Amino acid sequence: MNNNRTNGLAIVAALSVALLSGCEAPSLDSLLSSNSTQPAGNTATTGESTQANTAEPTQGSLRAKQASLAETITDVNGVPTVTNPTDLAVVVNKKRALPADYIPPDLVEPNVPFPFDEKVEKRLLRQEAARALEELFAAARQDGIELYAVSGYRSYKTQKSLYETYVQTQGAEHAAKYSAVPGKSEHQTGLAMDVSGADVKTRLEESFGDMPEGKWLAEHCAEYGFIIRYLKGKEDTTGYAYEPWHIRYVGKEMAQEITAQGITLEDYLSATATAQK
Repeated sequence: MNNNRTNGLAIVAALSVALLSGCEAPSLDSLLSSNSTQPAGNTATTGESTQANTAEPTQGSLRAKQASLAETITDVNGVPTVTNPTDLAVVVNKKRALPADYIPPDLVEPNVPFPFDEKVEKRLLRQEAARALEELFAAARQDGIELYAVSGYRSYKTQKSLYETYVQTQGAEHAAKYSAVPGKSEHQTGLAMDVSGADVKTRLEESFGDMPEGKWLAEHCAEYGFIIRYLKGKEDTTGYAYEPWHIRYVGKEMAQEITAQGITLEDYLSATATAQK
């Protein structure tokens, strides 16, 4: 890893901590309270993700009808915006934005270790993803691997603050490499979590992939429905550099197919659309 990338990631990590653990981020209680106004069946209780009775998002596979990338995008004021934000297969990247006002309907706090005490939004995931994360972390503990959940859900407002601060301090070019513009962050889906081990030196660093925790995560995350979202060598497809710490929930079947083929979520859905022709 070159020094520019190391410094860039270190700055992103520092900005994330500053923004997400301070008053810039909505409190966890207030966010869950706002979600309590959703229709019955989409409410949740903090710390009780395995007990809440909420609607679960849908899952697709190569064997079933899966909407193509072209079928799930529309123009909103000149911004290509996804039409399926609650779908497990939703693709959010530099070319595909979430609606600015989108808040996942079933956010809960998974019962897993966090390396911070603040009750803020980055503790949250959608219910199905939170339940799967608990199972993933439990399996890691059984294998002697200690994992921490670093950053999950991130609102449009928080991402906007993070990105603007990064642009102001490092410039737009660096910001484009290491951070997503507001609306184009997977964290807003509530299906992504940044994960680390006990060594803070490898947190949000490529070197995490070479650590026992990173290797275990890459080998086993698909068993619980997660993929390593930003693969090495797939930067042109995903738009982002390799991030061994960033896992994305897509459901077990899809995750296992994607991982077995060594492809990205974009590749998977493109192959699905081609197979349907």
